[in-house]
Amino acid sequence: MPIHGFGEIAEQLRRSTVLVSPGGRGNGSGVIWSADGVIVTNAHVARASQMRIQLWDGREFDAALVSRDTRRDLAELRITAANLPAVAAADSSQVRPGELAIAIGNPLGFVGALTTGVVHAVGPLRRFGSEPWVQADVRLAPGNSGGPLADARGRVIGINTMVAGRLALAVPSNAVTNFLASDPIDAWLGVMVAPVRVPRPGSRSNAFGLVLLEVEPDSPAANASLLLGDILLGTDEKSFTSLDDLASSLQGSGPRLLRLAFLRGDYERFRRVTVRLGAQRIPRSAAAA
Repeated sequence: MPIHGFGEIAEQLRRSTVLVSPGGRGNGSGVIWSADGVIVTNAHVARASQMRIQLWDGREFDAALVSRDTRRDLAELRITAANLPAVAAADSSQVRPGELAIAIGNPLGFVGALTTGVVHAVGPLRRFGSEPWVQADVRLAPGNSGGPLADARGRVIGINTMVAGRLALAVPSNAVTNFLASDPIDAWLGVMVAPVRVPRPGSRSNAFGLVLLEVEPDSPAANASLLLGDILLGTDEKSFTSLDDLASSLQGSGPRLLRLAFLRGDYERFRRVTVRLGAQRIPRSAAAA
């Protein structure tokens, strides 16, 4: 069944979608959330304190990182601009399976690419923590991360984040609204991790760990000399049993220290490192130069 005004809806979504260039390799997408310069993208896209934003009309701006939440994989950027074509957000709690889903982004260098599908579910997934996801069968590729997932009326129901099996996963729009309404927190460690089972010397059971797959330059992890292949085991207060435990240990605001236990090449020798968190961020009321 054709959707009345679909071409216009798609065009508006394209105009509200931006290209995010964090520097180095790879670009991502972002969503103009407010007309005064607030851009929402994924935390894994916003890998630097200063980034470059390209609008649909070709204009480019420097963007400053305002806030970043690795637990929900969200980041807020700000550019110095006004009267931007902002999106309208839907209530993601009202999204139902079978609804049309429209994804816009910049996959593999194709700016403003559109793909459609249907929503399969809204809720948590095994192996992805307890937070809900909008799950849809739209086709995503590298570069789609941070772009909008919208309904048939063009209202954003989520921020496209990753692919799991044959489904695209998007952070629900209600989670984005809550993220933007909360006080800025700096829960950035600067790593990409994967869960692993670590043999315990003298025991038949294995311990839970998080192996570092990527350490971002100039991040708190890099400044603490953590390396690729290190396995995080926990903090001084608690051993990790899930990815959520690491995310919880990073929560807070302002400068602070976090002690982490980890392994490096030897399962019998536990190491500890102190990480400095809470690097100063630009306040929400300020604009990027």
